[in-house]
Amino acid sequence: MTSAPHPEHGSEELCPAGADLYERALREGQVTAEAALATPCLVDFGLLHPAVDDLHRLQPVAPVVALHRLLRTSGERIAQERRREERLAATFEPLMALEGHHTVTDATPTLRLLSGKGRINQALTEALADASRELLTIQPRSGLPREQVAAAYALAIRRDQALLDRGGRIRTLYPHTARHSPTTVAYHDRLSGDIEARALDEITDRLIIVDRDVAFIPADGNGVALEIRHPAIVGYLATTFDRLWRLATPVFPEAAPQPSHNGITPRQQAIAALLVEGHTDAVIADRLGMNIRTARVHIAKLAATLGSQSRAQLGFLIGRSGILDQEH
Repeated sequence: MTSAPHPEHGSEELCPAGADLYERALREGQVTAEAALATPCLVDFGLLHPAVDDLHRLQPVAPVVALHRLLRTSGERIAQERRREERLAATFEPLMALEGHHTVTDATPTLRLLSGKGRINQALTEALADASRELLTIQPRSGLPREQVAAAYALAIRRDQALLDRGGRIRTLYPHTARHSPTTVAYHDRLSGDIEARALDEITDRLIIVDRDVAFIPADGNGVALEIRHPAIVGYLATTFDRLWRLATPVFPEAAPQPSHNGITPRQQAIAALLVEGHTDAVIADRLGMNIRTARVHIAKLAATLGSQSRAQLGFLIGRSGILDQEH
């Protein structure tokens, strides 16, 4: 027997099942993610959020905090939203009496898990709307379909241009494979202002830092991100970005050439280092932000240049050639 689908409703009209589960979460301090499957409205409205130390456990947000977040959207339609604000206040008034020590009372927690692309993009948009200085990003783009990359750029370009128009700057790190991506080139060509991009053979996972006040990093591979507002952690991530930036090669607005050494390109040199470490073709492709076919083409060219007839011989010839001792 299948359960009835969850009815659509506004945040000012909590469904009975959602209200019961939220009251239980306020009393007990948590509920399981499985228990909330039948009431997705609680996560959608920000009343429950994953625990930082256990993604299968949901913790309640304090009613006063949840109410404040929901009311922020009312500014766009003030006249129409006044009645909605009254309904929200009436809905949350009895819930506030249940608030206990388990709830999150800080309106701007130092760590916050964001579930789903919608909530992640909303948090990014809100952070950039308040930004005035800079946006620092690391964009691996590894394994993403071209359509998904294009959609991400289309969403980002408006808010990025708004920051540039306010006098801010944008600095982005890519893997070297991105310099040949039409969507990446088109994104930079459409923006005007203080924007610059550089590339490395190998970069970290995705990182976004806004005004060195807030950072966003992936929390897992299933659409969950971690919003960080702890000054020490954000400062550490920004310093890491700065050091990688100084090591990277400019690719926009003017791309620096990648010189070869004795017929060995910097890309092949990076592959050689990973081959010597014993990595498979798949791992090498993932680490350098390319597909496995491209990685194998580079490995074949490297083998041909060094005169290798086998994988084992290639490792020996790489070590003997001294190419790993060259700076690039």
